[in-house]
Amino acid sequence: MSRIVISASRRTDIPAFYMPWFMTQIDRGFFEVDHPFGQRATHVPAGADQVHCIVFWSKNFGPFLEGGYGERLVQKGYGLFFNFTINSAQTLLEPQVPPLEERLAQLDRLCARFGPDAVHWRFDPICFYRTRSGITGHNLDQFAMIAGRASAAGVRRCITSFVDLYRKVQRRMSSSEALLFDPPMPQKAAELTKMAQVLRGLDMSLQVCCEKELLAAIPASAGVRAASCIPNHRLAALYGPDISLRRDSGQRMSAGCGCRVSRDIGSYRLHPCRHNCLFCYANPQAAAPEMK
Repeated sequence: MSRIVISASRRTDIPAFYMPWFMTQIDRGFFEVDHPFGQRATHVPAGADQVHCIVFWSKNFGPFLEGGYGERLVQKGYGLFFNFTINSAQTLLEPQVPPLEERLAQLDRLCARFGPDAVHWRFDPICFYRTRSGITGHNLDQFAMIAGRASAAGVRRCITSFVDLYRKVQRRMSSSEALLFDPPMPQKAAELTKMAQVLRGLDMSLQVCCEKELLAAIPASAGVRAASCIPNHRLAALYGPDISLRRDSGQRMSAGCGCRVSRDIGSYRLHPCRHNCLFCYANPQAAAPEMK
């Protein structure tokens, strides 16, 4: 029987803010997961004999590393994988993430401790914006530098996408200095082609998340491929074959999501992310009390 993959989490930043709560649930042997659309909570088993791998998503692995949580989970018998989002140093878009150099140092530590094959670098999302004073900008200015550091740490994949302007994001922009906008398709394709060229020189590949139409507009020779942020084929190679390789029908398959099946244990309501990123679909309107 296949074991499950736990995703921790698409809905919030557990490594940055909620590891004490996470470890309490691990010790209990299960998670009760708040449904994002108000349906009854679901039960997710969490014993090491039931969990193949835990995929952590974060913009700040500092608390995770300093608390020694990874070592404790490995000792308990869990496989670990990391989706580490590292964008530019611009505080206009991501006001509460640590300084860029601190995040790059965390990437070095993750790769040294758990191996670069267990780490995805996510440069996500790509943002183009206009300020209220009329200046047009984007967050790609430090991409090549970050790519060089990721390559030096041994990371071989970069996952990216362009920002989705959800209604929640548009409402948030009404009180922001930056107004995000969606570039035309040819400009997007040109940007991704340039990014892929940078990465090719560093022995890295570029993968795009939920960008099916854009991927079709890019020449195959550019080497850009569809992403799988939950890459069960790769997890099977790392931690054993007793894992489902099915596509995750709960994700945006029609948009090109390549994630394999997993169980997400975060909650928008109970675990609000405190990075306060302008573009984030999970950014709450009002923070709930922190779960310990």
